[in-house]
Amino acid sequence: MEFKSFIEEEDGIGTVEVVLLLVIIVVLVVMFRNKIKEVVSNALNKINERGSDVISTEPDK
Repeated sequence: MEFKSFIEEEDGIGTVEVVLLLVIIVVLVVMFRNKIKEVVSNALNKINERGSDVISTEPDK
């Protein structure tokens, strides 16, 4: 197969492929739901803590 014909090929992603990818993503999210919640919660807590540190500190003179 030549590179030019490869570039000109207009085959798109089919519905079956999109549905399969969505199913895989949903299954992974369900499997790792608790770990995802933990990671996001920890990240948001750190952002909140450090954000309040930045706001409450006075600039150096």
